[in-house]
Amino acid sequence: MAHSSSHSLTTGRGIIGGYIRLIDMLSGVFAFIAGALLLAGVLSVCHMIFMRYVLGQSTIWQTEFTIYVITGAMLLGAPYVLRNGGHVAVTVLPDALDGWIKKAMYVLSALVGLAFCSALAYSAWHYFYEAYSMNWTTGTVWNPPLWPALLPMAVGITLLSLQYVAQILRGEH
Repeated sequence: MAHSSSHSLTTGRGIIGGYIRLIDMLSGVFAFIAGALLLAGVLSVCHMIFMRYVLGQSTIWQTEFTIYVITGAMLLGAPYVLRNGGHVAVTVLPDALDGWIKKAMYVLSALVGLAFCSALAYSAWHYFYEAYSMNWTTGTVWNPPLWPALLPMAVGITLLSLQYVAQILRGEH
């Protein structure tokens, strides 16, 4: 009986099921945004190549913009990768084990990941707030505000933390 009620929590019923569905949906939305950012980075590189090698003009913003959008794409796409098990993992030991020991290893690794990402999320939001409230810029020739480059880190790592919670609640490994 206990197995069926814990199973119902992860199959979509109740608050926990709703939380898991919400986080999974948000991870999918941000994966789509990450894809758009990757496309923007590719187009920026193409524009830079055209400007430099076809028109013979210098470029100012393309390299920095590309670094920010590709990094943002990686950070915003990380929760989707975790949700779908696409991350790189060494599973030799867990694959050799069975039962509760294997499950305990996966839960422990998820808790360590959650702790790390939670601390990083806290720091990222603090850094974002400082950059925004103090009008920090990149200090480069282009010199855009820094906060738009920091926002994907704060959002992505926060959502990654929430996705770790969903993975733990789901009982997946």
